[in-house]
Amino acid sequence: MDVFGNALQDQFNTNTADILWLHNSYDEPEEMPVDIFFRTEEEMPDIELEAMDMCEGRVLDVGGGAGSHALILQERGFEVVAIDISAAAVAIMQKRGLKNTVEGDIFKYTGEKFDTLLFLMNGIGLTGTIENFKTFLDHAKTLLNEGGQLLFDSSDITYLYEDTEMPSDKYYGEVSYQYEYKGEKGEWFNWLYIDPQLLKKIARESGWECHLLFDDGQDQYLAEMRLTTPGQ
Repeated sequence: MDVFGNALQDQFNTNTADILWLHNSYDEPEEMPVDIFFRTEEEMPDIELEAMDMCEGRVLDVGGGAGSHALILQERGFEVVAIDISAAAVAIMQKRGLKNTVEGDIFKYTGEKFDTLLFLMNGIGLTGTIENFKTFLDHAKTLLNEGGQLLFDSSDITYLYEDTEMPSDKYYGEVSYQYEYKGEKGEWFNWLYIDPQLLKKIARESGWECHLLFDDGQDQYLAEMRLTTPGQ
């Protein structure tokens, strides 16, 4: 059941949506405003604007959602492809004028190469766990042209545990979410927030150089990763 996609469709079709609830593994459910997925460039935070300014060459926007970032890049003249696992999201991107879309799972996506792999709105979180993140870094090597880059924002969520103990059985940035919309609940899914120190360690071990390009002062940062040995 594509609960998230249903909320996007309502917002797209009527410019309004019911409350999209985001259940989580660490606290009470939160309301997620659906209109943020349809923001204009002027409404986007600096960290996302910085990421789009850093894009190079042919771009794959992973977890494209309603296509707001990909559409801006397309308007700037980039050849951009947006991929999303949600059929509803892909349909909306197409209706909004995005030329190149793919419905699918980034872990299973093959055959094309890009100069930039872009994940925004904590999009790298879709890797779910530290181990899956490492697996993705290997897969990303097959998707990048020589000299290409991986661009994403993430967060250090230590602050969530200021008043409670961190989990002892897993990395504290590994959490779970579940969407609820109009009384319908989707499947629980894993999501990853990775702190900069661990990110740099994993990057080194996996053959990548990692640079932090931007910090918003609220535990969120923008990272750029490139292979230490081009063509690896």
